[in-house]
Amino acid sequence: MLRWGLLPAWAKDPNMGYRMINARSETVAGKLAFRAAYRSRRCLIPADGFFEWVRQGTVRQPWLVDFTDGRLMFFAGLWESWRVPENTPLPRSLQSAAPGDAIETCTVLTTQANEAMKPIHHRMPVILPEDAFAPWLAGEDVALDPCSAEAITVRPFSRWVNNAAHEGPRCIEPVPAN
Repeated sequence: MLRWGLLPAWAKDPNMGYRMINARSETVAGKLAFRAAYRSRRCLIPADGFFEWVRQGTVRQPWLVDFTDGRLMFFAGLWESWRVPENTPLPRSLQSAAPGDAIETCTVLTTQANEAMKPIHHRMPVILPEDAFAPWLAGEDVALDPCSAEAITVRPFSRWVNNAAHEGPRCIEPVPAN
């Protein structure tokens, strides 16, 4: 299991991971925070879909994006192992970690949005096709383009998911048709 929010091995502050949840595929190879992981610590991040939010006045409307045929998506990802330094204040989520413990973290690569996503957001995760899994993991160059718009479904979902304390099936209830 990896924590979302990449912490490079050289990071002094664990809060840096909050800014590293995504990496732009167009610049990832050259960015200091991602360069080492891009060269040698790639991963696949499975998901049955992802949410994106659109602000409508004061309300944030979640939209669920998944494959039209219901299969799993595999995002291009990077991972790192960070060692907890001595005398470092840790956020509540890492309170059980001790100095020297390894914390493994990850980030999702993003690319420009395809036509289905553009009305919702200008970026989307890089969703790798199955024939790119092995080359990606081996460190080879693979196309990090958006998947086809026809492959995904984008639809509004219940705002119940907007609260991190909420879990369960109600989080993925579609918005009733008007």
